[in-house]
Amino acid sequence: MIILETARLVLRLFNTTDADFVVTLLNSPGWLQHIGDRGIRNTDDAIRWIHERPLAAQQRDGFSFYVVTEKSSGTALGICGLIKRDSLPVTDIGYAFLDSAQGKGYAREAAAGVMRYAQEVLKMQELMAITSPVNTASNQLLQKLGFTLQEEKILDGESELTRVYYTTLPSQ
Repeated sequence: MIILETARLVLRLFNTTDADFVVTLLNSPGWLQHIGDRGIRNTDDAIRWIHERPLAAQQRDGFSFYVVTEKSSGTALGICGLIKRDSLPVTDIGYAFLDSAQGKGYAREAAAGVMRYAQEVLKMQELMAITSPVNTASNQLLQKLGFTLQEEKILDGESELTRVYYTTLPSQ
């Protein structure tokens, strides 16, 4: 199911045919360095993750992380979407892209689309975002998207320092 489209991208719900992509993304150097090892090693692990994480969140919250695909080819490039974490008071936006898709503006385009979706469809008034202090590209992107650094802290259940960003979405 398609959630939204941008000029170059389609963001859609996960399905079990995305298992190989999930294994690749969740074991990519960038994911492991900035997000952490989720223990996804094979297709069965990936299918379980798809059901327990994005699909469960979509059913529970009405939003989740979505597969970001290139509109022209249908190739999966990364993920972008919304998540409600117990450790944050407001829904947050997140994204991660394959190494081969980085540096092409896809994350900015997808995140801007998700922010519009949050505002226009979900009627959200504010969003948060988190990233590692050493993830320079993500920190810069969040600022370009209008987020302001709120604080650095160790979130509940985590062991590493995290930068917490916040933004208000324009009223309609």
